[in-house]
Amino acid sequence: MSSHGNSLFLRESGQRLGRVGWLQRLQESLQQRALRTRLRLQTMTREHVLRFLRRNAFILLTISAVVIGVSLAFALRPYQLTYRQIKYFSFPGELLMRMLQMLVLPLIVSSLVTGMASLDNKATGRMGMRAAVYYMVTTIIAVFIGILMVTIIHPGKGSKEGLHREGRIETIPTADAFMDLIRNMFPPNLVEACFKQFKTQYSTRVVTRTIVRTENGSELGASVPPPFSMENGTSFLENVTRALGTLQEVLSFEETVPVPGSANGINALGLVVFSVAFGLVIGGMKHKGRVLRDFFDSLNEAIMRLVGIIIWYAPVGILFLIAGKILEMEDMAVLGGQLGMYTLTVIVGLFLHAGGILPLIYFLVTHRNPFPFIGGMLQALITAMGTSSSSATLPITFRCLEEGLGVDRRITRFVLPVGATVNMDGTALYEALAAIFIAQVNNYELNLGQITTISITATAASVGAAGIPQAGLVTMVIVLTSVGLPTEDITLIIAVDWFLDRLRTMTNVLGDSIGAAVIEHLSQRELELQEAELTLPSLGKPYKSLMAQEKGASRGRGGNESAM
Repeated sequence: MSSHGNSLFLRESGQRLGRVGWLQRLQESLQQRALRTRLRLQTMTREHVLRFLRRNAFILLTISAVVIGVSLAFALRPYQLTYRQIKYFSFPGELLMRMLQMLVLPLIVSSLVTGMASLDNKATGRMGMRAAVYYMVTTIIAVFIGILMVTIIHPGKGSKEGLHREGRIETIPTADAFMDLIRNMFPPNLVEACFKQFKTQYSTRVVTRTIVRTENGSELGASVPPPFSMENGTSFLENVTRALGTLQEVLSFEETVPVPGSANGINALGLVVFSVAFGLVIGGMKHKGRVLRDFFDSLNEAIMRLVGIIIWYAPVGILFLIAGKILEMEDMAVLGGQLGMYTLTVIVGLFLHAGGILPLIYFLVTHRNPFPFIGGMLQALITAMGTSSSSATLPITFRCLEEGLGVDRRITRFVLPVGATVNMDGTALYEALAAIFIAQVNNYELNLGQITTISITATAASVGAAGIPQAGLVTMVIVLTSVGLPTEDITLIIAVDWFLDRLRTMTNVLGDSIGAAVIEHLSQRELELQEAELTLPSLGKPYKSLMAQEKGASRGRGGNESAM
């Protein structure tokens, strides 16, 4: 009887285990993790706390800097500091921006050249294709989220009469903007590309045109006469006779023509294209290119050591950058009404993309928990919020990924500089959302074709957005022009753009970082094959596995000697 009862119990328990779904397994794993955390807290000593503080000192200092900066700014706002005093107050933050921008140029060039030179052409092509697909997919999803949020929340309900205007926007034709983007990909002077980029300027010229009018006032044509024909001699004489009764009038009018110009700032896109091509050529030169490869590798290492020094100053700079920006706000009341709803819509959209879509992509590809990865990127994200520049944050992003999270350097050196230049998820979401918001405040109904045009244009314009503060406002002109919306209405959203720019920069940096992890996971086979090529000619075994065997053998010899 007891054996029958035991077998029945075993059968029932087996059926129960078979019915356990993945949700229950997830719950059990969470309970186990909570139990481990509770045990760790119970056994925590003073040494554990000190070790935790030393390991996370950068992140804790940076978070403290943000909190202190915001508190200090609101404490100083009642004193109504002058613009000069605010600039003096923000000076430590300006120094941080200058330090980081100083490292951007050599970091982009050296990391891309060494990254391209360390991979063969086939691996680079596959990695580049994966990066391009990732950039395109995440940008399109970001644009879709922006359009969805602004359509559901509808923050532009009402009129634009009560909205505050700020600043002035220069109108740029869409065709010229995209042609400038392509021109900047191929700079004629690499030295000039380090501090200038091509930008079409506009000038006016006077054009004269001769109009021939008949006696009854009808217009016959311009100043160019028709060609003389010998076969029509009679008709020619008739034309001459008729011409005696005509009047000629010279009209003058001004015409706007595009002329070559330039704008201050690093031409990052041109340097990226050159560095990728240069690195591929050096990699193809094999032994002959070793000297150049070692040079750029050493340069990259030296820049990262400089980053390790500057990073200790980052919390101080971020504190004054954030406090200075809050003090510059003239009126906090602009955050109310339609502009407040617009700000909330952008925040919700960015949060959905950065907190939902990007972690989901990371989880689906790598099958790992994305939130410890995001926690490891915390300092880069806070630096992005403080500097409002994905390019200036690039040195910190490198450090977090390579040293903190252990992402392969061959991946980060290729993906991060390219991503900081062309992958702008937050900017794409913001531009699509802002364009439809401006249409809403103008009571302008957009059809499906115009919304599709905004989607395509915002995706393309985000590629051309520089990784500098408030670059999205410049490319916003392209999006508005594509559907005939008034570009001067961009001034309606400038009042809150300084704040939203920081949030979308954080989204851009997170998108680049998750992209590096995803591409590393997908490129494991190529990376392992690349390591296997580092073989000893006489033995034909992979160098790394051979070194591991030697280490294991030496440990075994040491253990035997100690046993004896």
